[in-house]
Amino acid sequence: MDLFGIATSAFILGFSGAMMPGPLLTVTISESTRRGFIAGPLITLGHAILELALVLALAGGLSIFLTSGGVAQAIAVLGGAFLVYMGWGMARDAYTGRVSLPMKQGASAGDTPAEGDAPGPAASRPGALPGSGGLHPVAAGILVSLANPYWSLWWATIGLGFITLSLKSGYAGLASFFTGHILADLAWYGLVAAAIAGGRRFITDHIYRGVLVVCGVFLIGLGVYFLYYGLTAKL
Repeated sequence: MDLFGIATSAFILGFSGAMMPGPLLTVTISESTRRGFIAGPLITLGHAILELALVLALAGGLSIFLTSGGVAQAIAVLGGAFLVYMGWGMARDAYTGRVSLPMKQGASAGDTPAEGDAPGPAASRPGALPGSGGLHPVAAGILVSLANPYWSLWWATIGLGFITLSLKSGYAGLASFFTGHILADLAWYGLVAAAIAGGRRFITDHIYRGVLVVCGVFLIGLGVYFLYYGLTAKL
């Protein structure tokens, strides 16, 4: 996979994860009603700082370990299996209408907290959207990401697998992966913030679900690629 392919795949993969309702999306919606469009990029910046530190730690301290022997293959198989599972669930739920876009105060995001949302009064009250507790949006982006169990699971499986494959192209491959990944976050959360700040929806539930179906199919395809690499690569 060349550098452009790495960046493009990372963008689509990152966009798939960013679009799923969860704590970061909920805080972005809440903060955008108070601070306007700038809340989206600032929260994404905090999220990016945390992920950059994690990527550098993994690549800098563990790159030799990750790319040696059967470790890379094992990570690729684990990440690929999880990608297929997540992609199937995403496409199925979007196609059957089990997910909807929580773009306004009082939407279903407050009624049914997404997986990874911390339990509490804000998450359990109908129509309540938890804010950042008075934190600066950059700090909120860092802490909310850390508090989301799905974030840790994603980087322990899919993210780690993609880092391993990216390192096959050296640090240029790693930079391409991180750039594509963060641009996806910035594009989605910026769009959400613009929609909230503008006071109207730019994306309908129908379009949102359609994009999720496409992303789910992409995840399945990428998962199969990871599985093929892990099962056929020479040690």
